[in-house]
Amino acid sequence: MLYVVLGVIALFAIVPFFWGVGIYNKLVALRNRFENAFAQIDVQLKRRYDLIPNLVETAKGYMKHESETLEAVIAARNQAVSAEKHAAANPSDGKAMAGLMGAEGALTGAMGRLFAVMEAYPDLKANQNMMQLSEELTSTENKVAFARQAYNDAVTNYNTKRESFPAVVLAGMFNFDEASLFEIDDPAARQAPKVSFS
Repeated sequence: MLYVVLGVIALFAIVPFFWGVGIYNKLVALRNRFENAFAQIDVQLKRRYDLIPNLVETAKGYMKHESETLEAVIAARNQAVSAEKHAAANPSDGKAMAGLMGAEGALTGAMGRLFAVMEAYPDLKANQNMMQLSEELTSTENKVAFARQAYNDAVTNYNTKRESFPAVVLAGMFNFDEASLFEIDDPAARQAPKVSFS
C-alpha cells in the first residue's frame, strides 16, 4: 500500500515537471525560429545596404546638382546600418526593433526621393550599370518583404504561445519576453521603391 501511495505522489510530481519541460522547450523553439527569421531579414538588409553606395556613386556622375539628395540617401543608409546592428544583436529587444523600423522607413523615403529625382536624368536612366544596380535593388527589396513576412509570422506564433495559459506562467518565470513585429508605420514606406527606366 505504501508503494502505491508513493507511486501516486511520484506521478503527480513527475507529470507536471515533464509538462513544464515541454512548454519551456516549445517556447525556446519558437524563440529560435523568430530569431532565425530575423537573420534572414538581416542578410537581405545587408545586401541592400551594400548596393546603395554603388547606386549613389553611379548617380553622382550624372546628378552633380543633386548632392543634397544623394547625401540624404547615404545618411539614411548609415542610420539604417547602425539600427540593423542593434536589432541583429537582439531581435527580442523592442526598442532596437523600433529603431530599425524607423531607420528603414527613413531610408525607403530617401530612396524614393532619389528615384523621383533620377527621372529627370535620361542619360542616367539609360546607364547600363544603373539599370543593373536598380534591378538588383528591386529584387533585394522583394526579398526583404518576404523575409519580413516570415519573421512577423514567426513572431506572431511565438507571442501567441507565450501569452497562452499555462505557457504565460513559464514565460514570465524564464524571461521569454514579448517579441516585436517588423512593421513600417508610414504607408508610403511600405512600398518598395519603384524603379523604372523605361
